[in-house]
Amino acid sequence: MSDETREWRGEVRVQRLFGTDGVRGVANDTLRPELALALGRAASWVLGGGTFVVGRDTRLSGPMLEAALVAGLCSAGSRVLRAGILPTPAVAYLVCEVGADAGVVVSASHNPIEDNGIKFFGRDGRKFPDPVEEEVEAALGVDGPRPTGARVGFAEEFPQAEELYLGYLLRHGVSCRGLRVVVDCAFGAAYRVAPRLWRALGAHVVALHAEPDGSRINVDCGSTHPAVLQRAVVEHRAHVGFAHDGDADRVVAVDETGAVVDGDLILAACARHLHRRGELDPPLVVATVMTNVGVERYLQQEGVRVERAPVGDRYVLERMEELGAVLGGEQSGHVIFRNLATTGDGLLTALQLVRVMQQAGCPLSELVAGIPRFPQVLVNVPVSSKERALEDPAFQDRVEAARRSLGDRGRVVVRASGTEPLVRVMVEHEDADRAQRTAEELAESLRERFSRTGEG
Repeated sequence: MSDETREWRGEVRVQRLFGTDGVRGVANDTLRPELALALGRAASWVLGGGTFVVGRDTRLSGPMLEAALVAGLCSAGSRVLRAGILPTPAVAYLVCEVGADAGVVVSASHNPIEDNGIKFFGRDGRKFPDPVEEEVEAALGVDGPRPTGARVGFAEEFPQAEELYLGYLLRHGVSCRGLRVVVDCAFGAAYRVAPRLWRALGAHVVALHAEPDGSRINVDCGSTHPAVLQRAVVEHRAHVGFAHDGDADRVVAVDETGAVVDGDLILAACARHLHRRGELDPPLVVATVMTNVGVERYLQQEGVRVERAPVGDRYVLERMEELGAVLGGEQSGHVIFRNLATTGDGLLTALQLVRVMQQAGCPLSELVAGIPRFPQVLVNVPVSSKERALEDPAFQDRVEAARRSLGDRGRVVVRASGTEPLVRVMVEHEDADRAQRTAEELAESLRERFSRTGEG
């Protein structure tokens, strides 16, 4: 949660508190209840009070931080609707559905169990843009108004929240009678609503990790660890499997053979299908700097232009809105259907992928067959300071040398994680060994100078 550096088209931007997905840190350490309280007060002041929908994932620290956040919002005069454990995109949807002024989610998404986070949505269901986050951060040091008496804010339960979100998903679903679906809920926010969704559509459902166990959220399960899902799909002879992360804003699929279908392949398959049906208008998608260049070239051959944005689904959405694009997404499984949602929604994406499978009349393995991908190696390097590591002249020289060496047969992307104390080194090349070797060499140069145990 300390320094964050994002590198995009030569620009280096530093933010001290908010990252690519809100404020995140180790719960009760770098992300304390005191900060959650202050963020609640600051957000209420910046937005002028009003009604906030608040949801969370299953983490053990969730109730603690939620209580502090709600206290801060009420202290500044806001009304709070407590939606309970729900996916992040559910809160984004509910803000618009009930006409609230903002939404807040207490979640650290795919991060380890000790982490937690706080992210905000505006009344349009979109994540706060940078200028609003900066206003909230600036307001943390201000002792604003403290209403008393009847003007004090209050919190109330929002028991119909899950039903409203489920109804929204069902309206965009298709009949799944005869379909065998395995869904991995990662012990997270989708533990109840995801199995309910597929059963309501008529599917035979095998639910994995579908308990609200915040001590095991994302542990060897979910979208970041799909091996268990792969085995289950094959064992149960399922047609398809879906793995969500802790807050279910992303999804990774598994085809009927047990092969992983990541966000790049989901994006490419949906884009090609929509374009061939004349439903991708304009004929472009927004991807990120991490999207595989093989996918980009394939879509270009299909007549679909690929525009790239910084990593983070809110940046993808901003670029989509600039270009009028209806489809965009990330390799990690954040996919945005802009005509249907204001943020990445793993459950909605899974529904749309099944719709494409049914309309194309083929299993998932055939749907993604033929979409090429360059060998891609990603190495995550824990560092003492992401900012110093990325600005280090010696490391920059190594990166530029690697890019020159790979030429037009590969590429290098080095970026700071927006949610963890890591620098991510990604190398693509037609030769897998060359990509692996280059990535490891760059990662090792970072470890030597900026390991978290060293000074750097």
